[in-house]
Parts: sequence; structure tokens; C-alpha cells
Amino acid sequence: MHLTNFRPWTSLNLLAHNVMRYIALLLCGVCLTLISYTTNKAFAAAVQQEAMPTNAVILLYHHVSTQTPASTSISPSKFKEHMVYLKENHAVVSLQEVVNALKNKTPLPDKAVAITFDDGYANILENAHPVLTELGFPYTIFINPGEIGVGPKQLTWEQVESMRNEGVSFANHTMDHLHMLNNMQSMGQKAWLENVWQNVEEAQKQLDSRLAIGTQYLAYPFGEYNQTLEQQLKKHGYIGFGQHSGAVGPYSSMQALPRFPAAGPYANLSSLKTKLNSLAMPVKSSSVTDPQLKTRSLDNPVRLTIESEDMRVSQVTCFFGGDPIETSVEDNTVSFKLDASLPIG
Repeated sequence: MHLTNFRPWTSLNLLAHNVMRYIALLLCGVCLTLISYTTNKAFAAAVQQEAMPTNAVILLYHHVSTQTPASTSISPSKFKEHMVYLKENHAVVSLQEVVNALKNKTPLPDKAVAITFDDGYANILENAHPVLTELGFPYTIFINPGEIGVGPKQLTWEQVESMRNEGVSFANHTMDHLHMLNNMQSMGQKAWLENVWQNVEEAQKQLDSRLAIGTQYLAYPFGEYNQTLEQQLKKHGYIGFGQHSGAVGPYSSMQALPRFPAAGPYANLSSLKTKLNSLAMPVKSSSVTDPQLKTRSLDNPVRLTIESEDMRVSQVTCFFGGDPIETSVEDNTVSFKLDASLPIG
């Protein structure tokens, strides 16, 4: 049995204070203390910029409709509510701006947010595009070239090209929404990787040919990936995007950038506000190197080494299933054990 998308350090729950806005995910949470700065405004601004390196939140949507599966859908009215809130409270930037800033370690606007969609549904054009265009928001759609124009629920190539001409960005989501981790054991790793990568490259070839996209971004279908895929993307110069929640920052893997799902059960604006006002947890290293596990248990303690210049690592608390679990802290390393079985996925 395989578990995917298990990243213990992405389950940290944090209370934000002043310029520190951290969100925690899956297993751990951190309570941050207030940092006091000098009342000299110019100096305070300089300190704030130094203390807050490049950070951004990437939102993930699928359907914008009331007639599609609830788990991956947001209503047009709720979507507009999200966008109006972003207009009033955040700086919406393009996905490429976020990637370039992370690569070059250059600053982004405070409270930077990028908007993405997966799968290329026609209701994105019908119900989301007018709102995004009216507000002047850039956004990216990860599409499967083999699915475009197949059935009335999908965008057509004519629509995709028209949207591209209006400033919408498109990127790779594999040819046919491939379960990328399937058949790894039955095929053997070498044959499996060759098969998966052929799918990715064919999709990229079609996107380059039809849209001249100019970027090598891949959103893992279903958010499924492992260390081998991360390494393959890095080898070929791709930027990878998952579906595990979290903000992105200097310590984020460029082949596994997290995104916050913002539809289905995550569409509630009240809880989404906390995620939008978050910073990437500065985890410098982790004892868990592969998000794909072969068992439903953690045989060894998980150890996370955290950059602690603007937070108190001693106040880290870890949770599983909503309940606190025993956590130990030594210097800047947080450790925890979990005796319970992990849920599938």
C-alpha cells in the first residue's frame, strides 16, 4: 500500500502575530510570539523586509459551477466573493512572478497570491474568466492536451487560444490526467519512469506547439508525486506543483510547490483568510525525504530542523487528527513520534 502527499512538516498550525504569518499543515502547529520593532518607521520597514523573505500563497481551483462534483467545485457567487476579498486585501500576482522570485530570491509584494486552476473545464471560461478579467487578475490553468475539446465540459483549443491571447497562462497537467504513481511496482521503476515522462514531455510538446507557453511547469494530477518524480523534474528543468497545502517560500522545493485548495470543503472564506495570511514554514531539513510511504505507519521519529530567527521553536506543538501529540524540541529541531495508523492518502 502506498501513501502519497504525506509531508509531516506541512501540517503545522500557526498563530500569526505582526509580520509573521505562518500556516501549519497535516501534523504540526506552531504558536508564534509577537516581535517588537523600533518605532522608527524607515528602520522598521527595512527590518520587516529582511525578516520576511520571498513568500506567497498559491490558490488551487477546479470547477466554478453548481452543477459539478462538490468536492472540487466552488459556486460562481462564492468564487466572486473570494476574488473581491483578494482585490481588497492582497496583491494578486502571476504564477510566473512567484516562480521567478523564488528562483532569484527577490522580493514579492506583501501578501502575494497567485491563482491557478487544474483540468481546463469550460466553466472556468464561463464563470471565472469574466470575474478575473474585470478585476485585472492574472491566472494559470494547468491543462491536459489530450482532454481539450473532448466533451462539452472541456475547453476547446479555440477557446484556449483565445484566452491565451487575453493574457491567461496555460501549463502542463500531463496528457490525460495520468495517475503518475500507478504501475510503478508492476512495471519496475525504470520502465515506469520512462512511461510517465513520455506522457509529460508529449503534453509539453503540444502546449509549446499550440500556445508557445515558454515555461516548463507541471501540476501533478491528484497531487501525486514522489522523490523520484521530483528529481526527474529537476533534471529536466521543470517546476512542479502539488496539492498539499502550504505557502511557498525560500525553503520550498521548486519541484513540489504547495497550493491551497480553495474549493469544495475549503471554499469557506473565513478559514481561507487564515491560509491567505500565511508564510511558508522555514523548515531547513526533514527526516522524511519521500512523500510516498509504503506503510501506514511512521517507524521512526520525524525530525524537522527549523530556521528560528523570527519564531520560537520551543513553542511548536504537533497534532494528529486534531489532537496534540508528544513533541520534543532540542535547539532548532522538533521531533515527534506517531503510533497511530496513517489514513490512506
